[in-house]
Amino acid sequence: MAQSSALQVIGRRLLQAAPVIVLATFIVFGLVKLLPGDVAVTLAGDNATDQRIEEIRRIYGLDRPFLVQYGAWLMKAVQGDLSKSILSGEAVLTSIARCFPHTLLIVTMALALALIVGVPLGAAAAARPNGFIDRVAMTLASIGIAVPNFWLAMILVSLFALRWNIFPATGATAFSASPSDAIAHATLPALALAAGGMAEVARQVRGALLDVMSSQFVRTLRAKGLKTSTILWRHGLKNIAVNLLTVTGLLFNRLLAATVVVEAVFAIPGMGGLIVHAAIQRDFTVVQGVVFAMVIVVILVNLVTDVLCAAVDPRIGR
Repeated sequence: MAQSSALQVIGRRLLQAAPVIVLATFIVFGLVKLLPGDVAVTLAGDNATDQRIEEIRRIYGLDRPFLVQYGAWLMKAVQGDLSKSILSGEAVLTSIARCFPHTLLIVTMALALALIVGVPLGAAAAARPNGFIDRVAMTLASIGIAVPNFWLAMILVSLFALRWNIFPATGATAFSASPSDAIAHATLPALALAAGGMAEVARQVRGALLDVMSSQFVRTLRAKGLKTSTILWRHGLKNIAVNLLTVTGLLFNRLLAATVVVEAVFAIPGMGGLIVHAAIQRDFTVVQGVVFAMVIVVILVNLVTDVLCAAVDPRIGR
């Protein structure tokens, strides 16, 4: 039954993936075209003649109708060909392969920190509703959600990098080259990203646990003499597993999007820096390739989340 539920979830998600990919890439393709400036002029140079500019447009297909350009790009993309950068000539897939590991490490560390801190904090708050720990935890959660990532990132750089020289201020190292150095470079960006995630996880866990603790089966457990802490940690967290998995999947996708700003603060050569630079230079093939890759990652994360939820609760796959 569990395998059947998982297959049903995978099938539904794969059917939903195609229109999501088309819609997301189509919107971004159109927005890039609306940016000021002309990429053909950039490629031809400041002193280029009109004839040279038109020649550049023909070479790169920029003179074709919008839908024709998008359709041609999409047909190549679904076959694994994300074209080449108009400006540098580097394959977009190569650029993504170089930048994505830096972003993935930061997001993974931020997600781990959010869960490690957020789950116990939310559980402690739910153990005594409206108590001292609950009020402190929810106050910290509100602050964590309200504080902008870029502001916290600058504070962390000022304290831990510039004043105390504990962590590097900028840059990144490949994990395969030096795991310890890569983690050191990713720590401050991950902390800046994780603050809001910790707060969100804590609030979601608290709310879900309060619902569970007011249910009939918990009252039965209390009548049998079980302690509140035992009920909370042994039975409560088990019953909110689906909620926690869902929050984790959504949080991963949110952190992935938020890396654009954080990577700019820490000068990290990740996906955020790649797409921002490409957008400024009107290198639309790189922008489209990065968006395509990000959409695929989000779809895969949602797929894995749904499969895990169906494994925990087979009713989800029905």
